[in-house]
Amino acid sequence: MLALHDDESSEEGVAAQSKLESFLFSCELSSKVPFFTFQGDEEEELEHFLELRTVCLGEGAKEENNVVEVTAMNHQGKTVSVPIANLHISCLPMVSLGEFELKAPVTIRLKAGSGPVTVSGLHLVASEVEDSDLSDDDEEEEEEEDEDISAIKPAKKKQTQ
Repeated sequence: MLALHDDESSEEGVAAQSKLESFLFSCELSSKVPFFTFQGDEEEELEHFLELRTVCLGEGAKEENNVVEVTAMNHQGKTVSVPIANLHISCLPMVSLGEFELKAPVTIRLKAGSGPVTVSGLHLVASEVEDSDLSDDDEEEEEEEDEDISAIKPAKKKQTQ
């Protein structure tokens, strides 16, 4: 599971929080389109993850084994390929992977069979958001309130003789 936590920014000494957004992901593999490569955007400040949830045979699948594998980087930076599902229409048409999470780039390949096989899950985008960015609006509101207060002049006292 993706672990996101507060970090200290070494450059500015400002606390940073990780912001995580998730989007639906799906791709269909077949003999015509046997692989899909998930890249994510090239922005430096964003990290892209693919959380695979299900692998399912589609309509028109034949009586054959359909083997799906993923290729991604391991913790040492080496590319590794691993089979994640071996589907057959008569006995195992779908597999639930739970929250199988991989950092981009990830290639999903139909290693054997003709499909169609649908792979679905979530595209996760993690970015660091500095606390100062989050509190800028609050500071502006406080400044406006201060200006409003300073614009009010105290009432003049009547002098009685």
